[in-house]
Amino acid sequence: MNEVTVQQEKQQAPKLDPQNSTGSLLSKIGFVVLYTILGIIAFFQIYPLIWLVFFSLKTNSEVFNDSPFSLPSNPQWGNYITVWTEGNISLYFFNSVWITATAVILTVLSASLVTFAITRMKWKLNKLVLGLFMVGIMIPVHSTLIPLFDFFLRVNLIDNPIAIVLTYTAFNLPLTIMILLGFYYTLPREIEEAAVIDGCSVHRIFFQVTLPMTMPVIATTAIINMIYNWNEFIFINTFISSDKYKTLTVGIQNFVGQYMTEWGAIGATLVISILPILIAFFFLSNKIVEGISSGAVKG
Repeated sequence: MNEVTVQQEKQQAPKLDPQNSTGSLLSKIGFVVLYTILGIIAFFQIYPLIWLVFFSLKTNSEVFNDSPFSLPSNPQWGNYITVWTEGNISLYFFNSVWITATAVILTVLSASLVTFAITRMKWKLNKLVLGLFMVGIMIPVHSTLIPLFDFFLRVNLIDNPIAIVLTYTAFNLPLTIMILLGFYYTLPREIEEAAVIDGCSVHRIFFQVTLPMTMPVIATTAIINMIYNWNEFIFINTFISSDKYKTLTVGIQNFVGQYMTEWGAIGATLVISILPILIAFFFLSNKIVEGISSGAVKG
């Protein structure tokens, strides 16, 4: 009976398909190759940040005499203390934060109001107004420096942070509206119609119904605007001359002298300037994909 049972089990045992095993092996090899390539790309993306941290801990002699890829022999952590206390980086950091935050809030709120008016209200010039905003995307930044400088000079806004906030808002509005449009077209009108039946005014519909539903795409546009405003250099360098209004991107120039340049201090300032962007992008990067993909398909 035992021999018969063993033979039956052998007959009933599933046979391995050589094609399936080969396909599984190729699939594993493909994943290994893919993750290896992605790992190499990630290394080349992250290494400049690591190199910048090492650069900020070097002295001028190490920067010029040692290899660019060498580690600091005696890390100069004092570079960070020097730039924060003696280089006015704390003031520039505060200016960057409040100017960026004010411009982002003003841009996102204005763009949301414009998009709501274009997509939810019926008026004759809505297509023309939308076209004018979209034309703004094609205007180069450098071509507006002289007209804007002349305008702000006439209204006494040169060396005033209000000029920077207004400029950031104007230049970021077209792109922000374009991103919001795709999302607004996917919003169901039935919810707003129900709010109208319940007696809601237009302002209540926008602030209490529509605006909360658009939070994913608002987060996306806020992050994009924040990155642009934080890293912007041309407008700050053109319209602002007083140290009390400068931001981090312009404040780095303080460490470049006629006879001596503190390269370690410049590296420390760059590390401090990119940390908020890295932290914000690390925690909110999923919101960018969610907001863009949510408005990618209509219906």
